[in-house]
Amino acid sequence: MKTYSQKSSEIKREWYLIDAKSLPLGKLAVVIADKLMGKSKVTYTPHIDNGDYVVVINAKELKVTGNKMTDKMYHRHSGFPGGLTSLKLEEVVEKDPSVAIKEAVKGMLPKNKLAADRLARLRVFDGAEHTHAAQNPKEIK
Repeated sequence: MKTYSQKSSEIKREWYLIDAKSLPLGKLAVVIADKLMGKSKVTYTPHIDNGDYVVVINAKELKVTGNKMTDKMYHRHSGFPGGLTSLKLEEVVEKDPSVAIKEAVKGMLPKNKLAADRLARLRVFDGAEHTHAAQNPKEIK
């Protein structure tokens, strides 16, 4: 038997819809990362980006367990001395909930040249309405 290796010309991408209020943040990020990488496909090839598009709705109603809303911190640095900015998860969700989901998914993806393209196929919306109805996304329960 030979090992199957997918070619770039054979990629078929699908669209998936996930409701953010159905799962906690970590479990949601695992499902999204799996779809973005294409690991659930039988044609998965590690060096080919054969993942699907993922649309996340209801990001404002994000759930986490325990005290993560007040204890989990997001840090960024401007590069200048004293330029560290830290925000709690509840502040990030209040300001822009898509940042919390994108950061969680980014942490689940492998750190390689394909990561940026995979993350670009993630679309996050605050409410229940999205602009990708024409693509007929399949809903993931």
